[in-house]
Amino acid sequence: MSRIRVTRPAALTALTGVGACLAIVVVPSAFAGTTTPAGGTCTIRPAEKSSEAPLSCLGVTASLDHLPAVGEQATLTVDVQAQADVKHAGLSVQLPPALRMTGEESGLAAPTTDTFGQRTSQTLALTPGTHTVKLKVKAVAAGPAQIQADISDIDRPDPRRAGHDSVELTVGTSKGSSDKGVSVTKGDAAPVHGPGSGARKARPVTPKAAAPAPVSARASAASAPASPRATAAATSNAQVCVSGTFRNRFQSAEGGSWNGKANRDEPVSNVNITLWGKPTANSGTQKLATGMTGNGDGKFNLCYTPSASVTSQAWVEFQTQAGRMWSVVDGSGRLYSTATYSLNNISGNTSLGNVYANDGQSRAWHALDTLNKLWWNRGSTTNCWSTSQQDGHCTPITVQWYPGSTDGTYWTTNEDKIHLADNDPDSEHTTVHEAGHALMGKLYKSWWPNVSNCSPHYVNRTSSTSCGWTEGFANAVAFHTFNDTTYYWGNGSSMNLANDRSTNGIDPGDACEARVATALVDLWSQVDGGWTKSNTMMSRTWQSSFREYFVNDRPDYGLDSGSTAQNILYNHTIQY
Repeated sequence: MSRIRVTRPAALTALTGVGACLAIVVVPSAFAGTTTPAGGTCTIRPAEKSSEAPLSCLGVTASLDHLPAVGEQATLTVDVQAQADVKHAGLSVQLPPALRMTGEESGLAAPTTDTFGQRTSQTLALTPGTHTVKLKVKAVAAGPAQIQADISDIDRPDPRRAGHDSVELTVGTSKGSSDKGVSVTKGDAAPVHGPGSGARKARPVTPKAAAPAPVSARASAASAPASPRATAAATSNAQVCVSGTFRNRFQSAEGGSWNGKANRDEPVSNVNITLWGKPTANSGTQKLATGMTGNGDGKFNLCYTPSASVTSQAWVEFQTQAGRMWSVVDGSGRLYSTATYSLNNISGNTSLGNVYANDGQSRAWHALDTLNKLWWNRGSTTNCWSTSQQDGHCTPITVQWYPGSTDGTYWTTNEDKIHLADNDPDSEHTTVHEAGHALMGKLYKSWWPNVSNCSPHYVNRTSSTSCGWTEGFANAVAFHTFNDTTYYWGNGSSMNLANDRSTNGIDPGDACEARVATALVDLWSQVDGGWTKSNTMMSRTWQSSFREYFVNDRPDYGLDSGSTAQNILYNHTIQY
């Protein structure tokens, strides 16, 4: 698919008819950088050529000399490329549970081991050139596996001073049976060990609108506590219910660092679920009930009326979709699904307890649940993402991700789809930033500003007023959602972008996206009583700059642009 940056305001119109013309806008990656590479000489491409990911001064590649089967060893080579001097470069290597490091000849720190596998790291002083690290690994279990390597400038966290690479393989049980790549779109639930120590304190959820409607009303997601397994026998005309809690183990950039992300174990909210079964031993598979997991707790309770006293088989399938409002798909547009083991000869209510998402799909489920956090306080007066859309005519937010993806990080207007690279979902701020672009596209009803000087763009440097507006709005959506001003990248690095007139290192004015973002969130929280009124205004009149938003449009829609609001802007070095 070719993508071009248009040089005039672009309509987000669907391609219709023969020979129709299509203008495409690619909105660049979130926080493309914080400092301009010295001399503009850095050329390491961290993603495929069609991606909008910025070029970097640091890069990393990982490779195996062969694909090991269970019990076999292989040599993992990690090459770090540098095109600038980096005093403190952090190299991090992570192996999945199916692989283990052997020996200590690499010079890396002794590995730590947890449910996500093994991690090791090393701080390097780099000069331009290539630095190579080799280590022995051993396959200890069969199945999909991913090796990850990250390099970053510890002192200057920035996508232009960082790199990520991964190796995907499917470990076989016998010599020669391992294969390149992984297939995780459909998978079994992960083994249950009970909720781990990585559960965060739940963020308070104050719904400002209804939950996404289930695809089918045949069954709803109940939030009742799970009942003990097989508690009561059922008569032939009594309902039978299968209940439990759907959870996901993932690694989070929020709360982590360059050499170790935070381990999380959390419920997944508003997930489309289906109870499948075979009413009798000789019958075909039937859809017995549908519903959604509970918001905030991941609980489900699917009930059906059996045709016989005993149901031969039943199992639950979870898909990466919330109603019809948001979803996560693989590179072929397919939803990810996790299925439970089959229950046999069911004669009464059954609890599955904690059901865990398939490990290989962890990032897909993390991205899906991150969008749920935005949904509940999205600033819309309708049951759609945007006030510009009416109930029954909503358009969804769709995220594309798959293991090892280099196709990210950006949102495009023609697809109305977010593309996330391999480790992007680890950063909830990155997922919501890109969703912020999608939200602006919906508010603007298929229109997009003429954005200039935005590729590349730097979060703390002057770009253009149009780039400062579109990127600043997306940043503000993330900050508003998480009630902070710190941006986290997928590799675990972070930067606090809180600023005032005394802040050094952030350019002044409305052509700097960090200034626009923090001014917006202060307006919404300190003046507007939230962002619903602002979003309603944006759905009715569209802006190409923060000046247009503040000077031209806010007064017309009853939003303060007087001394209180002007003082907020002044504090962030913006004056009109």
